[in-house]
Amino acid sequence: MPEQILVLDPAGSDPDAEHQALRERGPATLVDILGVRAWSVSDPALLKQLLTSKDVSKDGRAHWPAFAETVPTWPLALWIAVENMFTAYGTDHSRLRRMIAPALSARRTATLQADIETLVTGLLDTLDALPPGESIDLREHLAYPLPIAVIGQLMGVPADQRAKFRTVVDNVFATHLTAGEQTANTAALYGLLDALIASKRTTPGEDMTSLLIATRDEEGDGSALSDAELRDTLLLMISAGYETTVNVIDHALTTLLSDPQQLAHVRDGRCTWQDIVEETLRYEPAVKHLPLRYALTDIPLPDGQTIHSGEAILASYAAANRHPDLHQNADQFDATRTSKAHLTFGHGVHFCLGAPLARLEVATALRLFFERFPDAQLATQREDLPRLRSLISNGHTTVPVRLCPTTTI
Repeated sequence: MPEQILVLDPAGSDPDAEHQALRERGPATLVDILGVRAWSVSDPALLKQLLTSKDVSKDGRAHWPAFAETVPTWPLALWIAVENMFTAYGTDHSRLRRMIAPALSARRTATLQADIETLVTGLLDTLDALPPGESIDLREHLAYPLPIAVIGQLMGVPADQRAKFRTVVDNVFATHLTAGEQTANTAALYGLLDALIASKRTTPGEDMTSLLIATRDEEGDGSALSDAELRDTLLLMISAGYETTVNVIDHALTTLLSDPQQLAHVRDGRCTWQDIVEETLRYEPAVKHLPLRYALTDIPLPDGQTIHSGEAILASYAAANRHPDLHQNADQFDATRTSKAHLTFGHGVHFCLGAPLARLEVATALRLFFERFPDAQLATQREDLPRLRSLISNGHTTVPVRLCPTTTI
């Protein structure tokens, strides 16, 4: 008798148990993700194979028979309906990626080090002015404002518009919302993007949005970037460059504040801040599941099952990162691991272009925070921290901390 399809919890209330259940069902298993049937892949070797296979596409319009009937009613429609490199396949993906890659290269990112340190220092100065012993939400006052300021500057989003972008981007990841609520949120998001594009066409600046608009407008036949691709590329860069980094900072802070041994590893030289970042990315990836990919042909699985042509595939990164075939004691956080392997940024041609920037932001925030507040403590037990209501986004709604700064003379 076929195993019952696992229904993924829209609120993501117990992700560790859910990811364990996925691994126990084999390399891949059928799941229900908000009413859509897909193959959740949790085996890291199989996932890497599928992420690099030419027989797997991210273009639902072209390669998913259920696309047209799914988009009008599915709460996650935006994840599969955008027209940018996130959903592109083949030459379209290569074309779109080439336009963005220079702005997010490792060399370009390294030049942002001083700016990021200045931003973090300013945030910490504000925290330092608080009365000693007062509880402060570090997600709200450090994890949130840093990434949105960095991506805001990179994309040319005015400071007075960033809070509005934050609200709509947060809702894109909120999988407990109804299809109607998500439709309204998408309209609000596109309204902000259209206003940004109009503003930059009138008054361009030294930012990526202005550069993309110039590229679009200089190509009169639209061969470089269509209007939809321009808008959805901005959506991708702003949302991916913000929400995911917030979650990594969140989890890195909560881990170090609740596990003194890991913090001691850094202070005593047994590992670096970069090691902390990599282990956080593995252990608590910012994105748990990433919808969707589609099989272009029948794909046989190691356990005898088959992903049939036209079926949807869900990359379950969080489950794969803790797979016992990838690491020993995979369910333990250990910054001193020799192997740094994880799939948090994807694999293959869709590997996240923003990975160097995210790593730099998180490492800088951690280093400067613990230099300034070496005695900081969580104001509650880690297990009591409320989780985001999402099966995609992996973070907490709040991270209350008592800074307990060391007195200086």
